[in-house]
Amino acid sequence: MPHPTEHCELTNLCMLTDDEGRILVQDRTDPSWPGICFPGGHVEPGESFVESVIREVREETGLTILDPILCGIKQFPLQGGGRYVVLLFRASRFTGTLTSSAEGEVFWLPREELENCRLAPDFSEMLRVFESPGLSEFYYYREPETGEWQHRLL
Repeated sequence: MPHPTEHCELTNLCMLTDDEGRILVQDRTDPSWPGICFPGGHVEPGESFVESVIREVREETGLTILDPILCGIKQFPLQGGGRYVVLLFRASRFTGTLTSSAEGEVFWLPREELENCRLAPDFSEMLRVFESPGLSEFYYYREPETGEWQHRLL
């Protein structure tokens, strides 16, 4: 019996930290998901996940990250079927010169100042997956009885 397959849109985000304990954030210009978040983007066809996050961070920040580590996944159902998957990476080594892009201004921020920023929707909850070794998944689903969107951190 064949196994069912599912359409999947693959993307990534990367939490980059520096030697001073700051995090690199991006003030996103995309009206569908505006606010402070980490840099990232789509995985291109045929591209490895690690190479995709290195490319996306370089395109959006001017920095080339070294040795990114997969630390979690965010996922939610797409309207009309399929799944949107965000691969969550961490990195602390990089080369290059910080340069913003059309995706948004990028800048270093002390971690404790993040709560004072206008964050992208659900970013504060997603941050827990980046920072908690016991968590690996941010999962959106519809409550069967009400149809309301819910999420769980697993």
